[in-house]
Amino acid sequence: MSMFSIFNVSGSAVSAQSQRLNVVASNLANADAVAGPDGQAYKSRQVVFETVRLGSDASSGVKVSAIKESNEPFKRVHNPTHPSADAEGYVNQSNVNPVEEMVNMISASRSYQNNVEVMNTAKTLLLKTLQMGQ
Repeated sequence: MSMFSIFNVSGSAVSAQSQRLNVVASNLANADAVAGPDGQAYKSRQVVFETVRLGSDASSGVKVSAIKESNEPFKRVHNPTHPSADAEGYVNQSNVNPVEEMVNMISASRSYQNNVEVMNTAKTLLLKTLQMGQ
């Protein structure tokens, strides 16, 4: 594995974690949503990662293979005066768990920051190697 493939590996991780952060932001923005454009409550989404081979050397990276909707049941809140209430007076709200989403956000953010730090360290090492040749 060459020194330059570090940028490909970390770059793929940064890209994947960026997509994960976008999904988490969407989940948190819709945590209290009652109905979306289709009339149904918002379903939480999760990112699925996949390992991919990068180039001809032995390095591997990561990519987002899918964004899946959660199968958890919706939260049912009793509010008979709400326009979306069913015959029993319950309203379906999104199945987003804000605590889990905050944990996902912190995890994705730290992973993103760590991979940026790996790229910065590799850059510094390459620059110092070039300076040694002067």
